Amino acid sequence: MHPAHPALTPMIRFAGFCRANGQGFLVSLVVAAAAQFLSEHYGAPAMLMALLLGIAFNFLGEEGPCKAGIAFTSRAVLRIGVALMGARISISLMADLGYQMVGLVIAGVFATILFGLLGARLLNRGWRFGLLTGGSVAICGASAAMAISAVLPRNEHSERNLIFTVLSVTVLSTLAMIVYPILSEVLAFSPEESGVFLGGTIHDVAQVVGAGFSVSDQTGEIATLVKLIRVAMLAPVVLVISIIVRNHAAMRDTDARRPPILPLFVIGFLVLAALNSAGLIPGLVVDAMSVLSRAALLVSIAAVGMKTSLKRILDVGGQAIALIVVETVFIAAFVLIGVAMI
Repeated sequence: MHPAHPALTPMIRFAGFCRANGQGFLVSLVVAAAAQFLSEHYGAPAMLMALLLGIAFNFLGEEGPCKAGIAFTSRAVLRIGVALMGARISISLMADLGYQMVGLVIAGVFATILFGLLGARLLNRGWRFGLLTGGSVAICGASAAMAISAVLPRNEHSERNLIFTVLSVTVLSTLAMIVYPILSEVLAFSPEESGVFLGGTIHDVAQVVGAGFSVSDQTGEIATLVKLIRVAMLAPVVLVISIIVRNHAAMRDTDARRPPILPLFVIGFLVLAALNSAGLIPGLVVDAMSVLSRAALLVSIAAVGMKTSLKRILDVGGQAIALIVVETVFIAAFVLIGVAMI
């Protein structure tokens, strides 16, 4: 058999890559499409549907021809989705809101992460779990959970904890979408105060939009703006976690290969945010990237669901549920107090 021509080698490698991962990617895509259909026709959160449907097809991720592709999708497609989120961020977002409100939102993010670390330590749940739950509650729900999980050191509980966190923040975010607008009306908040409260406390972007515009158009616009400022905190938070993990790995084993200081998907996030801030990305391209980002995250969470069994999720325990609920209450109280003081 003659060796392949050098010019054909990349094509041969690509074909081999597609054979190895194509089936798993396609089944993740089908599950994500089904989740989107259910979301559009029955009003259920798409992320939650993708996760639950993925768990129902867990056997595909355990063994067989789809296993490798599902593992690839849960890692690589996730990173693409997070990187593309950067196209929605710009410096002008912060300038439009005012430094006091921006300071409150940023302080809420870091305070909630620290609270999660402290709570995890008190409950003996481990620092990884505290960062994962605290970061997802503080920043942007399921998307933040997946991005943070991508840079945390792996152990036997990593997949279980990620699935639990995504499931929990999605359910809590849906409940907040219903309850928080009522609370803002009871407290007689102005449209700006309601927008800051809703955008600064609800976990997922879609639920923030739903809650904000259910109050008024002005509240919805401000809530979305505040939420995107929280999303912008994803890159610096992941960077700090990555540096800590890298230094920790170096201290434990000087011969071990340390993870990069700045993961490629975070670099992509920052580059797109910088380009958008400079006005170099047309509005239509930003919209397309936003749609593609959400689609990539939906496909990756379907793959993550297929990698984890329901039994393992239930093993997480009541303490973990209590922690993520208390974190949700903490950030709500923090922002409420801040809005009242400002």
